[in-house]
Amino acid sequence: MSRSDFFTLSDKGESKIEIKQSVFIGQAVRIYSPEEADAFVKGVKAQYPDARHNCYAWILSSGVNMQKYSDDGEPSGTAGMPLLSVLEKNGLTDCAVAVTRYFGGILLGKGGLVRAYTEAASTAVADAGVVKIIEGTEYKMTFGYDAVDKMTRHVTNKGWEIVGTEYAENVQMTILCPTYEGEDMIADIVDVSAGRIIPEKVGTREMACPLDND
Repeated sequence: MSRSDFFTLSDKGESKIEIKQSVFIGQAVRIYSPEEADAFVKGVKAQYPDARHNCYAWILSSGVNMQKYSDDGEPSGTAGMPLLSVLEKNGLTDCAVAVTRYFGGILLGKGGLVRAYTEAASTAVADAGVVKIIEGTEYKMTFGYDAVDKMTRHVTNKGWEIVGTEYAENVQMTILCPTYEGEDMIADIVDVSAGRIIPEKVGTREMACPLDND
């Protein structure tokens, strides 16, 4: 798997569990920089300012290799590290998870805390969903209005993404496909259009790939 291929979170995920009267609220998000990770943590603390603990962990490997975690007052090793382990065991990067705890008055012990934080984080990650990020290439195609429906159906059926469509004298459709499919995609479009449409490369960017397509 190349550097451009990695697993991260698809969306924001949340969870809420109660164990022995303590409430654990989990949140998991994708992040793109240390600054965004810090902003996420500050946002959680601002959202739950009266909570006894707002523990977190995050991992970044795009552009900078960093990771950080905090027990935020919980016994050492019972919160931050378990949260980080949830991300690592799922093979995730460029994401953050935080778990807020409202203490219910009953001590859970170190083992109980580890299990609670792990469950809250795991549930939030599952709620967010995991995607594989690969390198995609954008291509622009120009054709007449009479081919719009046909090309839209064809591109969609092939599993490529229509990024945008511009309507002027002709139609310009920009599509995104996995970079490794680029040559096959061009040959396919040329074939299905009987040589009237030749996709032109625009550039490359990230592309989310459903896990069941691996």
